[in-house]
Amino acid sequence: MSNSKIENVGIHHIAVLSSDFDRSMEFYTEGLGFTQTAAWGEGDGRAAMLDIGNGVCVELFANGTKEAPANEKIVHLAFSTTDPDSAYKNALAAGAVSHMEPFDVTIPSEQPIPVRIAFVRGPDGELLEFFKEC
Repeated sequence: MSNSKIENVGIHHIAVLSSDFDRSMEFYTEGLGFTQTAAWGEGDGRAAMLDIGNGVCVELFANGTKEAPANEKIVHLAFSTTDPDSAYKNALAAGAVSHMEPFDVTIPSEQPIPVRIAFVRGPDGELLEFFKEC
């Protein structure tokens, strides 16, 4: 399906504000396998672009607070994968907290969509979903 208003539109990145930049970098790079493609700033002004593996990035910013709600306007970040169970296990091993173990569900749209999904909380409580359309 194409967009008739914006030519060749796609998601480039999703920004995440971290209360502990180093912990979040380790979680996303070592735990989830994202690759740092750019970094800038120092101290509380640090930021980095992390490619999830297909050109879409998570942009990680320092200087978040633990008091800020984890998802003020964004409900969750959903990552497409062919193996949500392994993604879930890898995230837990990297320090994520389980929110919902992997399960199958059918999204009841006009054309029902069977999916397998799992949810974890990242280092700052951000809700991450691992999603596979079956």
